[in-house]
Amino acid sequence: MIELALGGGATRELKFLFLGAHSDDIEIGCGGTILRLAKQYPRSVFDWVVFSAAGARKAEAQRSATLFVQPAQLHSPILKEFQDGFLPYVGAEVKATFEELKRTLSPDVVFTHSRKDAHQDHRLISELTWNTFRNHLILEYEIPKYDGDLGQPNFFVPLEKDIYEDKVRFLMEAFQTQRNKRWFDPQTFLGLMRVRGMECNAASGFAEAFYSRKLVL
Repeated sequence: MIELALGGGATRELKFLFLGAHSDDIEIGCGGTILRLAKQYPRSVFDWVVFSAAGARKAEAQRSATLFVQPAQLHSPILKEFQDGFLPYVGAEVKATFEELKRTLSPDVVFTHSRKDAHQDHRLISELTWNTFRNHLILEYEIPKYDGDLGQPNFFVPLEKDIYEDKVRFLMEAFQTQRNKRWFDPQTFLGLMRVRGMECNAASGFAEAFYSRKLVL
């Protein structure tokens, strides 16, 4: 397996943009990768956008962002309050948010939902990501769910033990409103990372996986 790295090392000032339909999507899909990037590129900037974060979920999203990224690296999260499950039906308003992001941000890497995700909100965010950031490296993360919805990703980020353990700990700490859901459990998140770690032969045995539709070297 060939390992590719973002150039410049720890001194590189990279810009990462994370897009999530709901308050916990970013952290579930790529929380370990965020922790690794923040550690590996401490001078980088992390922009964070959640489209459906209202009430208690908004406070959770704010809290979680500060757990995963140090304040010096994190731009204040953009937390919208679109209704959960209804994003495609207010698509013009969601699109307007993307247009504003395009005017203000020029990220090196964009993380978003998979275009084949079973959740309609997730698919819309993925579609608009590709409509908006047409000359960027885009990585699509995966969200385990009751519907199954797991595929064959082709881009892997191995995670050290302290990182994948912190990811799970922060998820359980930040998102108290989700703790009553049977799938929102440490073993769910660890189990998926273990499978992806096996698939990429990660030294720790754990990894996160993404879909890379277009990659230019």
